[in-house]
Amino acid sequence: MNNKLIRRTFLVGTLVVFTLSMLQLSAGYQKDRELSYNVNNTEKTQLSTISPVYSFFESLSLNKNGKEVNKIRPEVIPGGQSIGVTLQTKGVLVVGYAPISGQNGKQSYPAKESGIEIGDIILTIDGKKALNDFQVAQEIDKKCQDNQTIELEIKHNDAIQKKKIRPVYCSETGRYRIGLFIRDEAAGVGTMTFIEPKTKIFGALGHVITDIDTNDQIELSQGKIVESTIYAIEKGLKGDPGEKIGTFMLDSRFSGVINKNSDSGIFGVYEGSVNNPFYTEAIPIAWKSEIKVGPAKIYTVLKDNTIEEFDISIEKIMKYRADNKNMIIRVTDQKLLEKSGGIVQGMSGSPIVQDGKIVGAVTHVFVNDATRGYGIFIEKMLEESEILSKAAVAPLGGFFLFIRKYK
Repeated sequence: MNNKLIRRTFLVGTLVVFTLSMLQLSAGYQKDRELSYNVNNTEKTQLSTISPVYSFFESLSLNKNGKEVNKIRPEVIPGGQSIGVTLQTKGVLVVGYAPISGQNGKQSYPAKESGIEIGDIILTIDGKKALNDFQVAQEIDKKCQDNQTIELEIKHNDAIQKKKIRPVYCSETGRYRIGLFIRDEAAGVGTMTFIEPKTKIFGALGHVITDIDTNDQIELSQGKIVESTIYAIEKGLKGDPGEKIGTFMLDSRFSGVINKNSDSGIFGVYEGSVNNPFYTEAIPIAWKSEIKVGPAKIYTVLKDNTIEEFDISIEKIMKYRADNKNMIIRVTDQKLLEKSGGIVQGMSGSPIVQDGKIVGAVTHVFVNDATRGYGIFIEKMLEESEILSKAAVAPLGGFFLFIRKYK
């Protein structure tokens, strides 16, 4: 047997053993149910399935045809900036029922009685597109001046339905209503994870934004980010996650348009000046196979809009989880522990750097231990942002504060 054939046989044998080992290990990761809290208070927590094995060694990976490829390693600038986030939903989201007091004093719920449920999305009112909560209220009142029945087109569990409703005149507000709490946007504070200065692509949060009432993923119509400033920190306690308290900056040095709200974070294109004093130029990303247990750094804002560097330790790496809980991290920096108690709401997206490479972002805090939490691989965020898919491949690797309105 010649040397080439020996090497080929060894490689095939290694792949088979490696793949079988990972399939066996995946069952162990499904038991890893750490009680955690999304650090922007927005996530619907559930155990995700395990992804197949695609990468091993350092930069080697397998393409769909089973051939080895060597990935071009992207470089990005780590974030750490505090950002204000606003999301406009597609249609208007139903978040609760509001009783209507009629002229006889009797309370009624016309929309609920028609079969509309919390979590449904109102798309049209008598054929007119639902744009926002104020416009929906106006349309309902205008259509019902003559006590008419209206037809709502709604999205319910991914199915489009039509509901006929007879609104009731509300003696308290002096207008016709259908008895719903609805919302058309969400707003809150989080952290920028990275920017790619050539394409102007940004990524932040490291997890999906869900509605605080329905706990469902917000279907994005449009969204924006701006710079925010932090004026107070509420320390995390056992059973009570802390939070950053901040406001949007009117004279923001940068802004951005959000074009994706996904399980791996929010992504879009920015403009303006996004600066990190610790990194004036882009640094390489780390593949998940290169991340190791041990010391690392995170970058985040605790006061005003000043990014600071803090020590953490990566305690566990879970390469084959399909969700955004890929690393368990612990805050070891005494300054951060004194100021915040560890990880708090609003730190979602704080970049993690190890050995000169950006490896991921903070996503969750453990409810009963604010010093520990989860992080997502930067590789996942760049895949979702499509930066990785745009790279050449050669043959042969918050918290969010919502305002409830009723209509």
